[in-house]
Amino acid sequence: MEFLEIPLFDDDFFKMMFRFVINFTFLTLIIRFIYYPYSKRKDYVFTYYLISVIVFFLCFTLKKYELDIGMALGLFAIFGIIRYRTDAIPIKEMTYLFVVIGVSVINSLANKKMSYAEIMGANTIIIIILVLIERYWALKQEESKSIVYENIENIKPENYEILKSDLEKRTGLEINNVTIGDIDFLRDIAKVTIFYFKVK
Repeated sequence: MEFLEIPLFDDDFFKMMFRFVINFTFLTLIIRFIYYPYSKRKDYVFTYYLISVIVFFLCFTLKKYELDIGMALGLFAIFGIIRYRTDAIPIKEMTYLFVVIGVSVINSLANKKMSYAEIMGANTIIIIILVLIERYWALKQEESKSIVYENIENIKPENYEILKSDLEKRTGLEINNVTIGDIDFLRDIAKVTIFYFKVK
């Protein structure tokens, strides 16, 4: 049965929904249970879900209707000219964006030559690699912060441990190193820089 020369229903609907369930399940594992616990960035969680869902349906549509290759490339070129009018996306968030887009493309464009076992295997391998990198292989990220310090007696080299202990008590951070910058003896203050590992 058709309406305005478009079929109201065909069997590909079930294929699309089953593929979408697979895709959404693996996306949730990546975004909600691997990315978010380590980053705590809710704004990117929203972005990843929406972009991956749109990419999935876009790719499935392109595959089903076999659009002209020029038109298909034109549609994907849209992603190349869109820019978020915000700060630059950090490299880790950009990598996760590539991962969720890649997973959606794999799950939507796989054809009869690729079994469901291969699709599930590819998704599972990506999940395992992400978990290993995030939980076991990722190096600790050291950050720094500049502080105006008023207890100028503690900046002497022999009082380094006292200075470090005082800064740890005030900031609540486990400090790796402290460097002394500009010193103002008229106001009895000094600029110090503390180095510490980013807290997850």
